[in-house]
Parts: sequence; structure tokens; C-alpha cells
Amino acid sequence: MAKSSVSSLSGDEDVTVEDLSAQIETLRNDLAALTHSISDFGSAKTQQAAEAARAKAVELGEAGRDRAAAGLGQAEDFVRTQPATAMGIAAGVGFLVGMLTTARR
Repeated sequence: MAKSSVSSLSGDEDVTVEDLSAQIETLRNDLAALTHSISDFGSAKTQQAAEAARAKAVELGEAGRDRAAAGLGQAEDFVRTQPATAMGIAAGVGFLVGMLTTARR
């Protein structure tokens, strides 16, 4: 193969085509490794965010269940202490739901 040479910027050395090809190949390999590293980093961050979201969802679900149980307890206490009022409220809500769901002629 014929050797071509290109003078370097400093003018002290001659750079061959093979040297340039080797440097370009090294740059390609370095870029591939860098791309792989960035991809791995992004995947790791995505997994961390997903785990944090799952943990927060579990926490919020437990808090919601606790609040629902507390509300149910309060409703039961209200019905036990004031049964007539509770029946009146239930009848009124039933009447309103019936009026809203019936077709008007």
C-alpha cells in the first residue's frame, strides 16, 4: 500500500493515512463506549424513577385506605347515634337519584 503523508500543524512530524485511520477508529470506539455509558445511565435513572413512583403509589394507596376507613367509621357512628336523621338523609338522596335517572316525558 502506498504511504501518503500529511504534515502536522506543528510541521515537525509527518502523519500517515494509517495513523489517521487508527485515530478515527479509536474515536469511533470511544464514541460507541460513551453512547453505551449514557444509555446505561438513562436506563438506571428510569428504573430509579419507576421505583420511586411505585413507592409513592403504595404510600398514597395506604393513606387513601386509612382515610376511607376513618370516614366509614364516622358514618357508622353517625348512623348509630342519629338513626332517624340518617334514614331521612338516605330517603332524600334516594329520591334525588330517582328523579335524576327517570326519563322525563
